[in-house]
Amino acid sequence: MTLVILLGILIGAIMGLTGAGGGILAVPVLVAGLGWTMQQAAPVALFAVAAGAAVGAIDGFMQRLVRYKAAMLMAVCGIPLTRVGQQWAHELAQFILLGGFGLLLLAVSMRFYKQSQEQEINSSENTLRLVFINQGTGKFLWTPTSAVVLAAIGMMTGLMSGLLGVGGGFLIVPLMRRFTHLALPGIVATSLFVITLVGSGAVVSAVLGGAQLPLVETSAFVLAIVGGMIVGRQISRYLKSWQIQRGFALLLFCVSCFMLIKAFLSEVP
Repeated sequence: MTLVILLGILIGAIMGLTGAGGGILAVPVLVAGLGWTMQQAAPVALFAVAAGAAVGAIDGFMQRLVRYKAAMLMAVCGIPLTRVGQQWAHELAQFILLGGFGLLLLAVSMRFYKQSQEQEINSSENTLRLVFINQGTGKFLWTPTSAVVLAAIGMMTGLMSGLLGVGGGFLIVPLMRRFTHLALPGIVATSLFVITLVGSGAVVSAVLGGAQLPLVETSAFVLAIVGGMIVGRQISRYLKSWQIQRGFALLLFCVSCFMLIKAFLSEVP
């Protein structure tokens, strides 16, 4: 349990630094630290991640960085998909879920490492920007295209949250960077609010579906992540983006190796 608490603090700190990207590590920590299956770990991880994200979102609201209309649209579209993901998770074999999660972690680690080596986004990439910002107000310009793009991001987030028990920040942040003109601090704050809403909806759906949330383990993990989130939000003011991304990429790579090995061992008779 001590190891889980320490790793929970680390996850919370990473969430504060990356905009909930660290939430992707919550399930592996519970699987490794408590020996749970992914189906057991997912609702507890989501509850903890949603609580940690809420702390970061409140900080974002205080700084007027959260684009709450966009976040609510993504949440409304994403929450119904969490149930679909949960149903898939219960139908898939354990080694498939573990292996798929390991491959996902590996892909995300490669993306973060690549980003750490890149400079600012080139102007040639602006052709993919489909959601624009009113320069006077800093708010989104709402069009049918912008609504569809943000809704699609929300739907993917909800599906992955239900299937793997992840917050979805690893999807929301890069997709919003690619398709919107919102500045990174606003993306991170909005991502945290989306994680709060979608994660909470996924937990309610899981509990209604019969999932159990052990009181002691859940409470300890939640408090650890919330504490880490507060620390991470403070540290983020002193680190450069490439330092955060490279360190996170290395951590994800190590965890992906663990998940892939565990998937192989769980399949070997």
